[in-house]
Amino acid sequence: MDALTPLNPMKLALDAAWEYQLLTFPNPAVGAVCIGESGQILSVGAHKRAGGPHAEVYALRDAYAFLTNDFAIAQSDDSAFIHEYLRTHHGGIFRNVSMAVTLEPCAHSGKTPSCALLIRDLGIRRVFISAKDPNPEAAGGGSLLSEAGIACTFGIMEEEGRTLLEPFLRWQDGPFVFFKWAQRLDGTIDGGTVSSLASRTHVHALRDKCDLLVIGGNTVRTDRPTLDARLAGGKAPDVLIYSRTDDFDRSIPLFGVPGRNVCVDSSLEKIRDY
Repeated sequence: MDALTPLNPMKLALDAAWEYQLLTFPNPAVGAVCIGESGQILSVGAHKRAGGPHAEVYALRDAYAFLTNDFAIAQSDDSAFIHEYLRTHHGGIFRNVSMAVTLEPCAHSGKTPSCALLIRDLGIRRVFISAKDPNPEAAGGGSLLSEAGIACTFGIMEEEGRTLLEPFLRWQDGPFVFFKWAQRLDGTIDGGTVSSLASRTHVHALRDKCDLLVIGGNTVRTDRPTLDARLAGGKAPDVLIYSRTDDFDRSIPLFGVPGRNVCVDSSLEKIRDY
């Protein structure tokens, strides 16, 4: 397998991870790909939510189903169950399989078992890694794999891997702030619904992970929004209305969400408290 082989699988892994960027809070977004002996793509996985299976586990789960036609775990989102099933039933099918992973496989066991130990126990041939894990508690998976005789190559599309990690790195030290903008293809932003249902559902999923949503006063007065996460079945964040005056109609839906704190301020300093 030459040095150029992992570039396409790593691009697929990065793309898969970006689909869940921010939705994995407080974990980083991660993607993984299983590669067959001749370089074919066997599976693509991504970490979807904190506490759920990591990207490597989803990729290994789907590669196992593809290679064996055993679909007993194909729909499972139980990380511990998938780990144990693969360890018990793999039968050596992964000995010619390589992986591309956007982040060094975790060496520790927390809410989910260690990915590095699973990769080791399945006998994966080689692992290509974009970025080292910056979390000391989880780092060390590469060394664990190397010590087991599994070839590990770091730095595949490293810049892209570190860009993917940026939100995770930022919220280790303080609030992570991101900007959301919606407009139509013709550039307009007024006159009714702007985004598709799929786009709005994604935004609601992001709101579910947010502690505070900041909105301009004139947008509140004009749009009279709710700003909850109902399309994703999630929680509604607190709201900071950025305005010099507090002349708002309190019957606007965003003021009526139970358990939500709404404040009006001409400063953005409250962001620091979140």
